[in-house]
Amino acid sequence: MKSLENSLAFAQHQDDADELSSFRNRFHIPLHHGKPCIYFCGNSLGLQPKKTAEYVNQELKDWAELGVEGHFKKDTGWFAYHELLRKPIANLVGAKPLEVVVMNHLTVNLHLLMVSFYRPTETRYKIICEGGAFPSDRYALQSQIKFHGYDPTDALVELQPSEGEEIIRHEDILKAIADCGDSLALVMFGGVHYFTGQVLDMSSITKAAHAVGAYAGFDLAHAMGNIKMSLHDWDVDFAAWCSYKYLNGGPGTVGGIYVHERHATNKELPRFAGWWGNDPAVRFKMPHQFVPVATADSWQLSNAPILPMAALRASLELFEEAGINRLTTKSLALTTYLLFVIRNVLTKKNMEDLIQILTPFESQKSGCQLSLQFSVNGRAIFDHITNAGVIADWREPDQEGRGSGVIRIAPVPLYNSFEDVFNFGELLKGAI
Repeated sequence: MKSLENSLAFAQHQDDADELSSFRNRFHIPLHHGKPCIYFCGNSLGLQPKKTAEYVNQELKDWAELGVEGHFKKDTGWFAYHELLRKPIANLVGAKPLEVVVMNHLTVNLHLLMVSFYRPTETRYKIICEGGAFPSDRYALQSQIKFHGYDPTDALVELQPSEGEEIIRHEDILKAIADCGDSLALVMFGGVHYFTGQVLDMSSITKAAHAVGAYAGFDLAHAMGNIKMSLHDWDVDFAAWCSYKYLNGGPGTVGGIYVHERHATNKELPRFAGWWGNDPAVRFKMPHQFVPVATADSWQLSNAPILPMAALRASLELFEEAGINRLTTKSLALTTYLLFVIRNVLTKKNMEDLIQILTPFESQKSGCQLSLQFSVNGRAIFDHITNAGVIADWREPDQEGRGSGVIRIAPVPLYNSFEDVFNFGELLKGAI
């Protein structure tokens, strides 16, 4: 898009030229007064693929007709159902298939991974994370520190943006890692910050952590299915994610993990043991001793939740068909247009100071999310566009009371359109 226009004709032309436009018709779009709403909340809960019901109902049918024999049915037997999801997940995170597995839920997985990757000593015990991390991450880190007998006020280093800024500078992250040095055990950030939408440079953060002898792990809740990643090549030690946001797996659905090959194949690495993490070749021989399979699967504890995996499978097939390269290309175009439309609206209303874009989009350090902080009347504007058919996400003012709240909006390339973006701009204009 060389020359942008804030017009319906321009938006519709972009949709006509979009090679991924047909994917929108493969999702259920919520209705508002009988018409499709503008759904910009895929960063909280992705929409349902139309094939989801078919896949879930098939497993219900098999359960009804086969009972326990469903574990070993042809092609989609429950014993190895997670294998159907392995390749598409590996493609999304840039990993080898043996380095990933779909299992449990995000925070559960973070705790299981920290059993292996947070093993503090008297001198090396600190964890670095971002200030303002999602509460669940902070709670997990604090509780792990306390579990090992350390004080979170000393051991947890929470990096804050510089005075007067909203995002953490990359150079400040690298400096903090170097400053902690031999005292640092683990670096764990959100790959994409849930509030600001900032994408972190996971590759150089990992390199810096390794340089001082620490592990590097990431919460990919807002990165998975949103940005292109190369976890294996970046040498990341571990990562975990949920699947109900950009992956469209359904509310509260199953999560997943990545563990670098050098750790996944290391059977001596400490981990909690469970039957489903045992080598499947001997699983039904019921050995007295845990024999971890030499893949990320060894972090599994229990057998797979088939119905959530069936729902996730329907979405992952769409990701495989669309391809992450095409999706991120469209995501950049959609979000660029969204930013243009918002600024155009503000200029025409002579209200350029009303909205501050927290997301560092111009430096290409974001995915599809833009976080809009309002100087006044943020909640009233959010309520207005909600009543007009926009589903977005409202966040209250931060603990320091800055601004009048933030609206997070995320034009998702699988099901959002350029016309969605234009119509959002018109509703925002009316709200202002």
